[in-house]
Amino acid sequence: MVGFMDIVVTGATGQLGRLVIDELLKRASAERIVAVARDPAKTPPLARLGVRVRMADYDRPRTLCDAFSPGDRVLLISSDQAGEVRTTQHAAVIAQARAAGVALLAYTSVLGADTATFEIGRDHRATELLLRDSGLPYVLLRNGWYNENYTGYLAATLTHGRVFASAGPGRVATAACIDYAAAAAEVLTGEGHENRAYELSGDRAWGLAEYAAEVTRQSGRGVGYTSMPEAEFRRFMIEAGVPAEDADALVDADAAIARGELAATTGELRELIGRPTTPISDSIRTALERQAPQFSS
Repeated sequence: MVGFMDIVVTGATGQLGRLVIDELLKRASAERIVAVARDPAKTPPLARLGVRVRMADYDRPRTLCDAFSPGDRVLLISSDQAGEVRTTQHAAVIAQARAAGVALLAYTSVLGADTATFEIGRDHRATELLLRDSGLPYVLLRNGWYNENYTGYLAATLTHGRVFASAGPGRVATAACIDYAAAAAEVLTGEGHENRAYELSGDRAWGLAEYAAEVTRQSGRGVGYTSMPEAEFRRFMIEAGVPAEDADALVDADAAIARGELAATTGELRELIGRPTTPISDSIRTALERQAPQFSS
């Protein structure tokens, strides 16, 4: 790793950001790593690792002025907002990175963003265009769906004995969050990645009926899969307390899964991290141990 200053990770206190920091510490010294966060209360665990912490907020562009320095390699972890808000936030980060003269800006996009027909994909495509037009050396990390998108709700799934969605028989090539974190760390510390788009996904696609069957096998509790019509699933989520905007995005994403937009198994994630991606069965096992031990067999 020569020819650049620091490695800067935005959104460093989130699930992906924290794992990226851990992966970077395997590849670089702590004093070369900068964690950017907006909530000071969440930063002490990072500071204890020896990395430098800087405070900045995507919604307050002035706070970004001291986030980057000439020659830095930066990971822009996408905002959890949607639509124009997300694009505006990302535009502020890109503008400041350009003004600072960073050496590389990597961005966590979504699988197939350039052709995606669902809202999340269109949002990421808007940021990709901004990044390409910025003139900065860039890397597009087009992350597929995470195993944790499903195993994160495993306790509720076991309580109800059902997986609810509106994806029909659609298949999804997920990988674990740690896999995507390892890929980001590899790009930030390696060479030859400039101006590339990586389509990152798991080694194998699976369907939700298969997921339900694997949960049943590992937990010893009967779990089935119910695919609802989109309007019914949206209503179900809202009645369960999911904000309407989030419910709309989830229904839209399930429709994309039903169309096969998140099923591609490109092998690029496996190649970047130098090992197989984490299968959904492994993540189910981990979730049973950590999140719902009362359900484990």
